[in-house]
Amino acid sequence: MESNESSRLERMTEKAMGMSDATWERHANPWSGWTRVATMPLLTVAIWCRVWIGWWSLLPISVSVVWIWINPRLFPPPKSLDNWMSRGVLGEQIWLRAKPGEIASHHRPVVKSTSAIAGIGGLVWIAGLVLLDPTSTIAGMVASMLGKLWFVDRMVWIQRENSPLAGTAKPARVAD
Repeated sequence: MESNESSRLERMTEKAMGMSDATWERHANPWSGWTRVATMPLLTVAIWCRVWIGWWSLLPISVSVVWIWINPRLFPPPKSLDNWMSRGVLGEQIWLRAKPGEIASHHRPVVKSTSAIAGIGGLVWIAGLVLLDPTSTIAGMVASMLGKLWFVDRMVWIQRENSPLAGTAKPARVAD
């Protein structure tokens, strides 16, 4: 049995990204979340440009990877958390830190499904990039992004059920 509601991969990703409480607070800025949505298309063009510029493509790929890491740290904490994207980020934080039984059980299958959609889409996207197949690349990217946005929508639901929010800029802390 898992130590909490989230998967091991989700927790490893959070750890690899160095997501401290201060980083989560900054990432709750809707500018952080919405500019993060542009990451996959940005990375797609960066990887695809190897066709046009060869090894120089490592430069835009590196910029994209740095953007992925710096994005949650770049924006200041939001003035208000009363918006869809901020609630989604806070819900993800709650999801990652919840112990078994703290999150309503009806969320688990949806989170697993949305993660599977995003993951399978990501695999199709990678295959499309490797094979230089524009249809697979775009279809995989769209599926992955839609799965992730549906996941964020579920995190909003989790946040609303598990953390009363008074519109302050402080994310609700989940007890360890």
